[in-house]
Amino acid sequence: MLTCDHPVPPDRYNERVEEHLRSTGFYHVTQIGVVQCQKALVNALVERWHPDTHTLHLPVGECAVTLEDVAMIFGLPTDGLPVTGMTLSSFEALEAECTILFGDKSGASVHWKFLPLLSDFASIGQYSWGSACLAHLYRSLCRASRFDCKEIDGPLTLLLCWAWMRLPYLVPVPREPRNFSLANRWRNWKRRDRVYRYLKLAHFRKALDDLQESQFLWVAYSVDRVDPDIISAEIYMHSVIWSATVPLWTNRYNHVLTEEPMAPQQPLDTYMYWYRSKYGDHLNLSDLVVQEDVEGDQVMDDVNEEQEP
Repeated sequence: MLTCDHPVPPDRYNERVEEHLRSTGFYHVTQIGVVQCQKALVNALVERWHPDTHTLHLPVGECAVTLEDVAMIFGLPTDGLPVTGMTLSSFEALEAECTILFGDKSGASVHWKFLPLLSDFASIGQYSWGSACLAHLYRSLCRASRFDCKEIDGPLTLLLCWAWMRLPYLVPVPREPRNFSLANRWRNWKRRDRVYRYLKLAHFRKALDDLQESQFLWVAYSVDRVDPDIISAEIYMHSVIWSATVPLWTNRYNHVLTEEPMAPQQPLDTYMYWYRSKYGDHLNLSDLVVQEDVEGDQVMDDVNEEQEP
């Protein structure tokens, strides 16, 4: 057994480490505490993911996790070079893991294929880690939505916190509204909301079936929802590309949506008529389920990391 002779534990904070983390763009995400997974809610969202449109189909319309969500929830940079390059293939590299991003169910590890991009410390901050994280989530949802898939990997904290920001009636309580990154609002939520942790798939499925327009927040980060004083300046520095209409590494600043005056954010009647006529049978999943398994986890039996180069 190890013992410590120090009456006061040493201070683990190090200014030099913080400085380096900020230069990489990883500082905010490293400050996120443990956000435990609510598997039933993840399953309910996976059920509504459509790989053909890369959107979640809800009764009020289509929606998806966006770059703005990644920036606000994780505090990751959304501008920069694409996260791509050569991958490692040696057994030693396969064993190596590091913390921060693209994690498994514990959020404590990242796939080893990203390690070459971290070898040159000075260049880490040049990459758009936020867009890579978002792409990884989309890919994970597409895989999990297959009928023969029972697992999901990827940044599930991002998916859960997106749902809790956009669908506040599904939020575990209490929250910590003055923390950034916003994922910290729900760190260790299981300790404070023991009832919420035992809610089953049927509960969330029915809650999404009954979703009303007023219950979905199309503008989730307004000043009345998020205190602007807690958001770091660098988060908004490249916010214009959150609405880019081209791949993020292709002339992105010349292809962004303009901020013209808009009517209240209500779906167009013509769109909703088409949407419900095409997908209406799948917007009320409670009526389509013939038999739910004992645990209420039809889509995903477990959340684990799938290692694939």
